[in-house]
Amino acid sequence: MKRLVVAIDGHSSCGKSTMAKDLAREVGYIYVDTGAMYRAVTLFCMRNKLFDAEGNVLVDALEAAMPQVSVTFRLNEETGKPDTYLNGERVEDTIRSLEVSNNVSKVAAIPFVREAMVEQQRLMGREKGIVMDGRDIGTTVFPDADLKVFVTASPEVRAQRRYDELKAKGMPADYDDILKNVQKRDYMDSNRAVSPLRKAEDALLLDNSDMTIAEQKAWLMDKFNKALEA
Repeated sequence: MKRLVVAIDGHSSCGKSTMAKDLAREVGYIYVDTGAMYRAVTLFCMRNKLFDAEGNVLVDALEAAMPQVSVTFRLNEETGKPDTYLNGERVEDTIRSLEVSNNVSKVAAIPFVREAMVEQQRLMGREKGIVMDGRDIGTTVFPDADLKVFVTASPEVRAQRRYDELKAKGMPADYDDILKNVQKRDYMDSNRAVSPLRKAEDALLLDNSDMTIAEQKAWLMDKFNKALEA
């Protein structure tokens, strides 16, 4: 049976991961959350004091430490979804904190960090049958992906979703701070020198500002089935 590489890119907090996880589970594919990989590296930096007093990354120190950074995924039997592990420790919830969100774009913009993560991502996709989401999957990691989707929503809608997610987990959250973070990350992701966030020419555009999760799921499944038939 034909197996696909599905690349889902888009802005932060627009529901890419939820869509990708649901599709992968539905069709029996492997799911890789590339954003979680960069968040895990950011958490590693925070824990190992690799930011200076101004919040800048200590690049030389991080480059020396990169061989110590292992990001993996394991299926959570309770949720049916993969959790992120940093050097063997489950960090799925920790990497979603606002502090990590405020620093991840700086770390993700560093060329050697991206090179290390992209290498891991390409290894994961060699056998196809994979759904991967991030910022540059359809443009850099898998430019020949069988199905490419670019997801977006208004900054206000994305900030509200992020706020609701954090509150549901019992984590501290302030809507105004989250909105500022979303806007800041949009700018940084779109203007970084290495693999900036952009829609691939052959990607399908989905603005899900006014869509339910069920509607997004149905839309993506329809596009997946059409790609299978192509």
